[in-house]
Amino acid sequence: MAKTFDPHEEEQLDQLKRFWGRFGSLITWVLVAVLAAFAAWNGWNYWQRQQAVEAAVLYQALDEAAAANDAERVRQVWADIQQQVPRTAQAQQAGLLAARALLQLEAPDDARQALHFVRDNAADPGVVAAARLRLAALELQAGQHEAALQALGADMPPEFAALVADRRGDVLLAQGQTDAARLAYLQAWTAMDDALDYRRVIEAKLNALGVDPNAPATPANEAAPATPAAPQ
Repeated sequence: MAKTFDPHEEEQLDQLKRFWGRFGSLITWVLVAVLAAFAAWNGWNYWQRQQAVEAAVLYQALDEAAAANDAERVRQVWADIQQQVPRTAQAQQAGLLAARALLQLEAPDDARQALHFVRDNAADPGVVAAARLRLAALELQAGQHEAALQALGADMPPEFAALVADRRGDVLLAQGQTDAARLAYLQAWTAMDDALDYRRVIEAKLNALGVDPNAPATPANEAAPATPAAPQ
């Protein structure tokens, strides 16, 4: 027995047809976009996981090459990391490791390149700061004082303030700017946590420059006795 449509049902069906005819294409496109975004998100997560695994394997290989003092192997693995997994967190840590190993293996230019890579690509401000501090030390060792100061000139996280001031003091002292170096060391000593042993190293630098940071400050009105007036 055929079913007879109620006029109200027929009206609703006509409204649905008109609605779909007007908006159906848009709804389909939105649905496709949502599903595509979901698939892309899953694909991105999978790709990131694969990148992290590959980066971990390469980092281990780099660590082994560094421990073996194998300069060519360090260069090879570091090149693979830059080419295959450059955006991973492991790549930035690998850059610091490669720089240290290459510097110890007397390859300062390669070490400098690794530090430049980390400085320019790391997302973590702390890692960038570590790269800049090591780059400043490398440039200081090479006698490139202005390059060392430039490496220290960028904004860095506050927790690195003491180390930055200390390294700046080293550079200024190498330039013969004793007064400026003394001030930088004093800033470093003040900012450094007094529980850290390195604070004593900074204190020794200040002592060598004739400054005792532990000495109580002399009040301005006690700095020098008044000169008695000459008798008339």
